[in-house]
Amino acid sequence: MFAIITDTSANLDRSWLEKNNVLAIPFHYMVRGEDCTCLDTESFDGASFYQAMREGEKVTTSQITTQAYQDTMRPVLERGEDILYISMSSGISGSYGQAEFTARELREEFPERKIYTVDTYGASLGEGLLVIKAVECRDRGDSIEEIYQMLMKIRQPMCQVFTVDDLKYLRNTGRLSNMAAIVGMVLNIKPLLKGNTEGKIVSFAKIRGRRRAIQGMAEQYDKMVRDADKQTIGIAHADCQEDVDYLISLLKANHPPRDILTVMYEPVTGSHVGPGTLALFFFGDEKFRGQNDSLLDAISQKVDESKETLKATLKRERNK
Repeated sequence: MFAIITDTSANLDRSWLEKNNVLAIPFHYMVRGEDCTCLDTESFDGASFYQAMREGEKVTTSQITTQAYQDTMRPVLERGEDILYISMSSGISGSYGQAEFTARELREEFPERKIYTVDTYGASLGEGLLVIKAVECRDRGDSIEEIYQMLMKIRQPMCQVFTVDDLKYLRNTGRLSNMAAIVGMVLNIKPLLKGNTEGKIVSFAKIRGRRRAIQGMAEQYDKMVRDADKQTIGIAHADCQEDVDYLISLLKANHPPRDILTVMYEPVTGSHVGPGTLALFFFGDEKFRGQNDSLLDAISQKVDESKETLKATLKRERNK
């Protein structure tokens, strides 16, 4: 016997989690001084939440603590079950590190039990679709070891491409890993973003105009998707349903998927990407995660070097 555990970043509703016997550890967020969690995304008023952010409402978040992991995992182990934990990307949150630290401690305390932790390199449905795969495999009788190996194999082919209305949210929370995207803030050009091979968020293209950016997402899907007719793909959005409908029409034109799972971004991940974010998740060519990364990293390094040179020059001028 083993338990599947995930976190609320997976963007799967409580009714689905309960029906499929999956535990979810909540991330916390603070609004107007109130500590909040969101396990029931079906009742989450995303329209009001993201409108408040547009109007200047500040939202802060915190990673999952080792105590929260202990409180969830220990009872599972005490009743004699093993654990498969499926986590938000370590590239954008320190929570996976906390989970692995807790797992190491619990392995010593419960040496007869197995604890597997999976860094999905994803968030929202980039994580959630892997949880769904794990449940399907469990229900057909696969072992915890087989499911762990499967998840480690498919996490790189999980393609994640998205666009945002305003880069300030990613910039302010430090979730954007390359400085090349800052050009988009200056020129009001919409960036295309993705999860890279380490699960970090990087910009890989800049497109003028929102509608063209959505078309660019669909083009990436057409180029990279594999066996579309056999898979469920995911779309997450932060209060932009019209854009969701347009994207779906583009996706169905050339490589219609078997099914499309659409969700409103839960508030923790959504507060980092910001209102108006539109994201697409599908299994495809794993090369997608690595394309252009070396070039963008080089650009970022040059920008950083230029900033340091400018700082040094200004310092010398002040000391004259």
